[in-house]
Amino acid sequence: MSDKKNEDYTIRMPDSGSRSPFGGEKDPFIPARPSRVASHSSFASRFAKVENNPTASILAYCFASISMTVVNKYVVSGSEWNLNFFYLAVQSIVCIATIQILKQIGVITNLAPFDANKGRRWFPISLLLVGMIYTSTKSLQYLSVPVYTIFKNLTIIVIAYGEVLWFGGSVTPLALLSFGLMVLSSVVAAWADTRHAGQTAEAAEALATLNAGYAWMGLNVFCTASYVLGMRKVIKSMSFKDWDTMFYNNFLTIPVLVVCSLLVEDWSSANLAKNFPPETRNALFVGMIYSGLGAILISYCSAWCIRVTSSTTYSMVGALNKLPIAVSGLIFFAAPVTVGSVSAIFIGFVSGIVYAWAKVRQSELAKNILPTSQPTMSASAQSNRDAANS
Repeated sequence: MSDKKNEDYTIRMPDSGSRSPFGGEKDPFIPARPSRVASHSSFASRFAKVENNPTASILAYCFASISMTVVNKYVVSGSEWNLNFFYLAVQSIVCIATIQILKQIGVITNLAPFDANKGRRWFPISLLLVGMIYTSTKSLQYLSVPVYTIFKNLTIIVIAYGEVLWFGGSVTPLALLSFGLMVLSSVVAAWADTRHAGQTAEAAEALATLNAGYAWMGLNVFCTASYVLGMRKVIKSMSFKDWDTMFYNNFLTIPVLVVCSLLVEDWSSANLAKNFPPETRNALFVGMIYSGLGAILISYCSAWCIRVTSSTTYSMVGALNKLPIAVSGLIFFAAPVTVGSVSAIFIGFVSGIVYAWAKVRQSELAKNILPTSQPTMSASAQSNRDAANS
């Protein structure tokens, strides 16, 4: 409020000495006073320039995805952490609360009221989402960020062949090459990880942690592919707009996550003290809240990037973004830097670029073919699917 008062004061200052002695009109040589409408229109034009800037959208998407991975890893990386269902419930509650606030203030205008019939039809997809995000946090809890990012590429292979089986998709030779590179990068990453763990003082415990992480990662690949393929099968009949997919996903998962947390997780005061030690308690709470906001940020930035660039550019950005995500694990969480781990990151990075290029080539060839019955997705649904693969 003080800034607004100062702005009004400085705008009105020239009015005191700018009167002409002839009839009280302003001297024509004195420039006109800037109006509040002009300042508002100037701000709107600057905002519109940023909103339509491809570079800004790409940087925002990269920041959102990297920060989300880093925050998730930070929250679940505590040695005593075991409240994953509670963490995911907080994410969904923050996400729903933020969506409702944005709707009330007019930022979100195309969110329809909750439809119970659509909710019942979408509920199985939300259950698959619960499986996907829970196994994702568990695997991220036991694996380093680079290894997690590399193994996440295997989901692309399962989804691709699922589309071949159920939607009549196809796998091009270039895509097949990228799949081979993805498998190779995963093998190299696992070899480098287990070799480094075997050389530590507590080798048995470290290897057991890695094996648990690989098991959860395998379940995550299956759950993610099931969620993406199931969403593709159902979403065409739902007529969802941009924000509807995110709203229904989070709204329907809240009761499931809360019930699972109350039934499965330990809510004793001793266990809460272990999960939220006093020295990191506030940082953990901030991270949990940010993760809910980050889900909205990723969805918005994904749709923004698709809108102001193209799906081709977005695919390439998603492929190139794997490298900074993997590097962030080396920087923030002291993941082991070995020849094997660096080689795995590089191979995984190349495989992502090859796969993105294969999708570009495939889409270019599809332009010369008659339209098929493949369902169209909204920008939000497409971004949700791509986020599941990232």
